[in-house]
Amino acid sequence: MSAVPRSEKPAGRFRRMLDRLSSSQEELDSEELREDAETAGCIRIGDCHDRQVVTVTGTLRTVTLRPRAGVPALEAELFDGSAALDVVWLGRRSIVGIEPGRRLIASGRISMSRGRRVLFNPKYELRPLGRE
Repeated sequence: MSAVPRSEKPAGRFRRMLDRLSSSQEELDSEELREDAETAGCIRIGDCHDRQVVTVTGTLRTVTLRPRAGVPALEAELFDGSAALDVVWLGRRSIVGIEPGRRLIASGRISMSRGRRVLFNPKYELRPLGRE
């Protein structure tokens, strides 16, 4: 027997093909998002801590209008394959291009609200739709 566990061995073409065939679509999408974050030079959302200044990337899962303290607030859930993050634009009812399924890069200071990571009024860059 080999002393190296299977997970640490380099995967051959056949092994990678079997892994892809046995993985769900959600797992494949998550893996693609994690790779995208790495190639864009962004930190993974799962590695972000409270009060840290970060640049993250991912796909918007949901976009909702939810008032906060009587002020309109556009909220979106950003997912990068490792964890989710709430992105909130205060005083906005809508932003052109901010819609479910859209990829974006967001920068700002992470805060924790009700146990969830939140970015308020981040700088952001919309990623192109489809494949680049």
